[in-house]
Amino acid sequence: MVRDLSTDFCGLKLKNPVIPASGTFGFGLEMADSFDLNILGGISLKGTTLEPRFGNPTPRIAECEGGLLNAVGLQNPGVNALVSEKVPALRKLYHGCIIANISGFAVEEYREACRIAGACEGIDIIELNISCPNVHGGGMAFGTDPRAAAEVTAAVRTVTRKPLVVKLSPNVSDIVAIARACEDAGADGLCLVNTFLGMRIDIKTRKPVLANRTGGLSGPAIFPVALRMVNQVAHACSVPVMGCGGVSSANDVIEMMMAGARAVQVGSENLRNPFACREIAETLPQLMEQLGIEKLSDIVGCV
Repeated sequence: MVRDLSTDFCGLKLKNPVIPASGTFGFGLEMADSFDLNILGGISLKGTTLEPRFGNPTPRIAECEGGLLNAVGLQNPGVNALVSEKVPALRKLYHGCIIANISGFAVEEYREACRIAGACEGIDIIELNISCPNVHGGGMAFGTDPRAAAEVTAAVRTVTRKPLVVKLSPNVSDIVAIARACEDAGADGLCLVNTFLGMRIDIKTRKPVLANRTGGLSGPAIFPVALRMVNQVAHACSVPVMGCGGVSSANDVIEMMMAGARAVQVGSENLRNPFACREIAETLPQLMEQLGIEKLSDIVGCV
């Protein structure tokens, strides 16, 4: 029996739910010589801002048990390079869903960057990143307050008709309140969760391991918490949810979908194993057979 891996997300048909998360797969082009990108349901591109950014000083990465901390700081070539170079080059090779992950430091920056990205024919979804914990003066500052989250969502909604998916921060006391605020402000979908704010100390030097002091914790350690938040938001909101956070296997994808996610992003596992998303997509049919699942869409939100 042929298993149906397809899923609908924000009106788009994805061949499967597997999507490399922003910041873990570059602009997709970096892996194009290693495997056929078209095995992926979508690709979330490297986080992009209005202007080019060098990012945070090094060291930016710190390993820890169960995951890693990163404080890259949104290093990217800027939105104009995204739409004029990166997306056209990727679109020549890839026919699935292309997601532009956009961040900023002020509402007007978000709005202008999303306007430019939204006008790019090759981009299918705008992923509004209001949850990056690794930059000062922006990012997560918008994602930890319902009113601020709603303000930036509403502002971006006025400049693009592309599906607008807001990526939420887990560093909040009430994830449902933030999610509902974004939904009410015009979001077509929600992506959760981004990384948890964490820190490591070098006990020999008595200094933080990261130059930024703190960074975003990702990896298997955060999966149970991310799963809980996906489940809460999927039950509380009517817009579709994209699950993210510690996903490293086909089993995790099934869990995320049972919790309520219609698509699933794979993050730091790509840094450990660059072929992770391909392997997960290839493994899903066998796992579905073992579990007696004919269509992945049938299990969405069954828990």
